[in-house]
Amino acid sequence: MSTDAPVHIVDDDLAVRQSLAFLLATDGLAVQVHDSATAFLAAGTDRVGCIVTDVRMPDIDGVELLHRLRQRGRMPPVIVMTGHADVALAVEAMKAGAVDFIEKPFDDDVLLASIRSALARADRARTRDAEGDAVRARLAALSERERQVLEGLVAGKANKVIGLDLGISPRTVEIYRANVMSKLQAGSLSELVRMALIAESLEGD
Repeated sequence: MSTDAPVHIVDDDLAVRQSLAFLLATDGLAVQVHDSATAFLAAGTDRVGCIVTDVRMPDIDGVELLHRLRQRGRMPPVIVMTGHADVALAVEAMKAGAVDFIEKPFDDDVLLASIRSALARADRARTRDAEGDAVRARLAALSERERQVLEGLVAGKANKVIGLDLGISPRTVEIYRANVMSKLQAGSLSELVRMALIAESLEGD
């Protein structure tokens, strides 16, 4: 399995970093290692497939790293590694946004499966973001009246009702509707509504 965006390993233990880097590279994954959460944050990388971090580290621990990532905006999938006595801390990390936690000593296959799942989640998020950007760009090309007609369509209103609301004829609504479909490159009303809902959901993120 290969991915363009690397898996970032964050751990203050050199032996752990080296063993994980070897394991992931052997599995065909791109890897970057960081000896602390501070070092990872300072690197400011935009290419993150997922993050595998120890939950207990000096200065900034795994939970605090999660909080800081969330403050930066959209957060990549994070897997935390914990000791047997750190279950409560692991639960705290999950509440802070971690997608999984792995207890040390971990089984290689279990960790790799978790990472594969996290990378698939990241791929879905990137696809959604790209689609959302394209939809927003198309929406920006709509006139004010076209936006009003779109809002009526998304609300499930018939052309006649939209026309009454806007003080225009149903035929004029049909013309605006056709323009909206063309500008948004929607092949059907259901696709049009889906695009509008995608843009609305991203605005709420």
